[in-house]
Amino acid sequence: MFKTFSMELAGRTLSVDIGRVSKQANGAAFMHYGDTTVLSTATASEKPRDGIDFFPLSVEYEEKLYAVGKIPGGFNKREGKASENAILTSRVIDRPMRPLFPKDYRNDVTLNNLVMSVDPDCRPELVAMLGSAIATCISDIPFDGPCATTQVGMINGEFIINPNQEQWKNGDLQLTVASTSEKVIMIEAGANEIPENVMIDAIYKAHDVNQTIIAWINSIVAEVGKPKHEYTSCAIPEEMFAKMKELVTPEEMEKAVFTDEKQVREENIRVITEKLEEAFADNEEWLAILGEAIYQYEKKTVRKMILKDQKRPDGRAITEIRPLAAEVDIIPRVHGSSMFTRGQTQICDVCTLAPLSEVQKIDGLDDNEKVKRYMHHYNFPAYSVGETKVSRGPGRREIGHGALAERALIPVLPSEEEFPYAIRCVSETFESNGSTSMASTCASCMSLMAAGVPIKKMVAGISCGLVTGETDDDFILLTDIQGLEDFFGDMDFKVTGTKDGITAIQMDIKIHGLTRPIVEGAIARCREARFFIMDNCMSKAIAAPRESVNEYAPKISQITIDPEKIGDVIGKSGKVINEIIARTGVKIDTADDGMISVCGCDQSKIDEAIKMIQTIVTDYEEGQIFTGKVVSIKDFGAFVEFAPGKEGMVHISKIAKERINRVEDVLTLGDTVTVKCMGKDKMGRMSFSIKDAQ
Repeated sequence: MFKTFSMELAGRTLSVDIGRVSKQANGAAFMHYGDTTVLSTATASEKPRDGIDFFPLSVEYEEKLYAVGKIPGGFNKREGKASENAILTSRVIDRPMRPLFPKDYRNDVTLNNLVMSVDPDCRPELVAMLGSAIATCISDIPFDGPCATTQVGMINGEFIINPNQEQWKNGDLQLTVASTSEKVIMIEAGANEIPENVMIDAIYKAHDVNQTIIAWINSIVAEVGKPKHEYTSCAIPEEMFAKMKELVTPEEMEKAVFTDEKQVREENIRVITEKLEEAFADNEEWLAILGEAIYQYEKKTVRKMILKDQKRPDGRAITEIRPLAAEVDIIPRVHGSSMFTRGQTQICDVCTLAPLSEVQKIDGLDDNEKVKRYMHHYNFPAYSVGETKVSRGPGRREIGHGALAERALIPVLPSEEEFPYAIRCVSETFESNGSTSMASTCASCMSLMAAGVPIKKMVAGISCGLVTGETDDDFILLTDIQGLEDFFGDMDFKVTGTKDGITAIQMDIKIHGLTRPIVEGAIARCREARFFIMDNCMSKAIAAPRESVNEYAPKISQITIDPEKIGDVIGKSGKVINEIIARTGVKIDTADDGMISVCGCDQSKIDEAIKMIQTIVTDYEEGQIFTGKVVSIKDFGAFVEFAPGKEGMVHISKIAKERINRVEDVLTLGDTVTVKCMGKDKMGRMSFSIKDAQ
C-alpha cells in the first residue's frame, strides 16, 4: 500500500509517491512535477566505515536519455560517465544536506536520483533536490531536516519561481536556494550583473517559498516517516582531549597554528603529532583517532582566537586581503595568458581561440543539442598543495570550480556576431591555500583580455568566511579566507562580479544555516573586496582588452551570402569548399542562414578565400572581369576556371587580338589569365574573352 502526497508549487502540481517503489531502500520518493519524473532514494550502511575521519556521503544524479526520447550516441548505445551537468547537480544536492547529518556519523550514505522523464516546464534538477530531501527525511537515517530547495529566474526585472528550461536558460538570473525551517543553507547563482540588493531579495523570496515546501514535507514525515536508527558515535572522547591539553597546552597549539606560512604550520603540527603519538603509544584506541583529535584541537584553537580575539592565523585584519600580484603574457606563443597570485594561492590561466566549429556539443536532457561556446577548465594537481599523487583526471571538485569560473565570466563575453570565436580558458593551479576558484576567475578575466577578447567589463571574485559562536548574533566574517580558515570555519561564500553587479555565487556551509545579517554582510564584504582586487591588482596588469587578437591566434572573417547559394559554395560531395580550403589553407564554416566564417592565421589567405566565395555566389553579368586558370584546351577554345568549381569558355576567336590557328600557340594548361564576361553562349555556358579584358 502506498500513499501519494501533493501540493501546488509555482502554478504546477508537485506530488510524491511513498511506498510505491524501491521498498528496500531506507527511504524512497517517487517524485512528479508536471510530467517530470524522478526516483530519489536514500540508503545507509548498517555499520560505520572503519578507519575514516569524515562522513562518507555520496550523491548521484543519473541522466537517462530515454527521459527525453533519445538513444545515446556512441558505439555502446548506453549512458556512460556522468555529464558535467549531472556532476554539478550532485554537488548542489550534497552541499545543503551534508551539514544536516550528525557530525559523528560514519555510516556510508548514498542519495541516488534517477531522472526518468523530463517536462521542459519542470526542471528535473529541482525535482531531484526535493526528492533527496524527502527520501532522507522519511527514512530511518539520522538527519536534522527537513530542508527544501527553490530556484529563481528573472526576466525583464521580474522574479520567476521555479522557471522552466527556456526561462532558466535565457533569463538574467539562475538562482538556487536551499533552506531549513529557519535559515538559508545553500546558495548557487549565475547572474547577468545583478545588483547586490536585488540578489538578496531573490534569495529571501526563495527562502519564503521553501517554508511552504518544508511544511508539506513535515506533514509527509508525520504520516509515513520511520523512527531514526541508533548509530555508533565516532566523536573524540572528552578524556582524550583533556589528556592532549595536558601534553600540548592551548598556548602551544596557538603558537603552532598561527603563522602565515602553510609549510611552517604543517611542520609545527607534525612535531606535535609525533609528541602525542609517543605519549599514546600504549593506547591503540586513541592512536587510531589521533589525527582527527589533533584536527579538532586545531579547529577549536583557531575558532576561539578568531571569534574572541579577532586574531587570524596569519595575522591579517578581519577585512584584509592577502598580498596580490598579477601579470599577463607569461607563456609564449599561446593566444593569451596570465598569472594571478593571492597569498599562497596562485593560478596560471591560458586562453585559446578557435573557429565556432570548435564549440562543445553536449548531448543532454534538453529538447535540443546544447552547445558551449565558452569553456573553462580548472586543474588542481597534487603538487599545488605539496602532495604526491597520480593524476586521474578532473574530479567533481575540479569540474565544479571550473563551472563556477565559467559562469562568472559568461555575462561579460561578446556575442558571436561581435566576436565569432569559440573560447577556452584553462586554469592551472600552481599553488593553493584557499579559494583557488576565485583566483581562477581573476586570472581568466585577465587572460581573456590579453588574448584580445573584447569582454564588456572586468570580473573579479573573492571568498568570505565565517566563524560563529553560541548565538545567532555572535559571529565574525572573514574576507579572503585561506585554507585553514576554510577547513575550521563555518562558511565558504564565494562571489564574483563586475563593479555593476554579481555574476555568480557559490556558498558552502558546515552549520545548520545562515541568518539574513550574515548573508547580507558576506555579500557586502565580497563587493568591497572584489573592487579592491580590480583597482589595486588586475587593472595594473591589464586594464582593458587588447584591440586585436594575438599574432598566434587564428583570424576570422565573416561574410553573409544568399542561403540558397550555400550549396554552390559547398559543391557536390564538398568538392568546391574542399578545393578552396586546399588552395588557401583556411578553415571554412557555413551556416544555414548564409553566414560563412573563414578562419586562418594568414589574413591574405583569408581574403583570397573570401574572394573565391564571393566569385562563386555572384550573379554574373556581362562586362565583369575575372582572373582564372586555364584548365582545359580544345580545338575551338579554352576553358578557364575563375573560381573553384566554376568554369567559362574562351572561344579561339576571343583569345588574342590577332588571328591564331591553334589555341596552344598562345595558351598552355595552368596559365593564369584575366578574362571579361561576355554573357552566356548558345549552350548556356559562361562565355569569356581574353582579348577584350586587355
